[in-house]
Amino acid sequence: MPSSVIQSIDYEIAHSRLTVTFTTGRVYEYYMVPATIASAFKHAFSKGTFFNKRIRDKYICREISKAS
Repeated sequence: MPSSVIQSIDYEIAHSRLTVTFTTGRVYEYYMVPATIASAFKHAFSKGTFFNKRIRDKYICREISKAS
């Protein structure tokens, strides 16, 4: 399902790193994210709701690029 907030999701299983690109252009990396959470996020009907409930403020993260 397309999202009005999340542009793309990428997951590196070897590093348990989830990269989320928002429609604003901002990109964040989330660390130590279990593969089950990343998979559920990718398949969630509402990615924005899933992100807010299961990822945001739950994992260490850093912004890797800012919106221009």
